[in-house]
Amino acid sequence: MNEANQTGRFTADPELRHTGDGTPVVSFTLAVDRKYKDASGNRITDFFDYVAWKSTAEFIARYFTKGKKILVHSSPQVREWTNKEGEKRRNVEFVVDYVEFCDSPSSANNVLEQMTEVEEDLPF
Repeated sequence: MNEANQTGRFTADPELRHTGDGTPVVSFTLAVDRKYKDASGNRITDFFDYVAWKSTAEFIARYFTKGKKILVHSSPQVREWTNKEGEKRRNVEFVVDYVEFCDSPSSANNVLEQMTEVEEDLPF
């Protein structure tokens, strides 16, 4: 199994892009706190990179902003490339399968109201 579930906060607003063939994609970074604190009593935070595709990308871009808390169900993958200087580079990123809201019920209700308005505008 190659799965990861993490709860964190957006470090910036996610920005929706489209590939050459029009496929929606969004990349973002989450600040994820560890379960324990260091010797000084400070919470340790890791920063992880994520990528989401298609309707999941559109959903994230529409309903999440910097600082919002999210639960991400994903799969880690290693991406390798060669930079302009000819050096081989490697990065671990998480490919998002689906997400869940984690913020307060009042902000979740706001989103649900927005989603209902969108559904009412559908032509079918």
